Amino acid sequence: MKHCAILTMDNLSDFECYDDLLDEPLAQLGWQTQLVSWRSKKVNWQQFDSVIIRSPWDYQEDANSFTSVLEDIEQSNAVLQNSLATVRWNIDKIYLQSLANNKVSIVPTLWQSNFVAEDLNNFFEHFNCQQLVIKPRISANADNTFWLKKTSAQEAIAELEAVFANSDFMVQPFITSVVTEGEFSLFYFNGQYSHAILKTPKADDFRVQEEHGGRLTTITPEHGLLTQSENTLAAITKLTGEMPLYARLDFVRTNQEAQDESFALMEAELIEPSLYFNMDDKAAERFANAFADRMS
Repeated sequence: MKHCAILTMDNLSDFECYDDLLDEPLAQLGWQTQLVSWRSKKVNWQQFDSVIIRSPWDYQEDANSFTSVLEDIEQSNAVLQNSLATVRWNIDKIYLQSLANNKVSIVPTLWQSNFVAEDLNNFFEHFNCQQLVIKPRISANADNTFWLKKTSAQEAIAELEAVFANSDFMVQPFITSVVTEGEFSLFYFNGQYSHAILKTPKADDFRVQEEHGGRLTTITPEHGLLTQSENTLAAITKLTGEMPLYARLDFVRTNQEAQDESFALMEAELIEPSLYFNMDDKAAERFANAFADRMS
């Protein structure tokens, strides 16, 4: 039996996590799993044959320490999935810019540093919009993500200054289909499509995560969405130089009147995305097989 660490956080009690569904299919393939917090100081990574990054959903609080732990893992005998190189490429959302330069459609974005109050009106004018989203370039779980309406945006200035006065952030026009339709997530294991879901926020919210009241629906992606998703994965592989073990690609429809070829990538999740094994009864088995194939 080989040993695989499932990299997580100290306490998952506030989150919905489905990685335990991997235990049985991995065991059937000769892999014993063990949950290990990335913050633990007592781990000997040499005891594992592989480490799969799964649910360290607090890494954004100390990204430098997190990547330092991943460096220790890669210097051990354990094979890290996804790799440190992929994590480094993906951890700062500026990666979206490189994808856009490779013909991937993304939500229009301004890349900013050191927020000052005078910038806020300029952001609305730049996009000629009434609603904006401002969020950190390194983030998870919609932490410090602001949905601003032009009529009331000034009320958020103090909080924006507190969060972004000395940090990098991104500004995007708010895409209304996030609330009217939802966000599409497509899942790939070792480059092969597995399943897809639609995540819809609760009323008067824009956050699609379950922890914030979002609803999940299993879907069959339409042709245009699947094509854009596969083109995105190909661009990621080109830019990183490797195929990730797992990828979750999140899209929104940019034109609800045009029912095809009208999606934009919100995020390519290659570090610690929920892979929603609960939404497809074969997903965990597909993941386990993809992992075993790579490790062989």
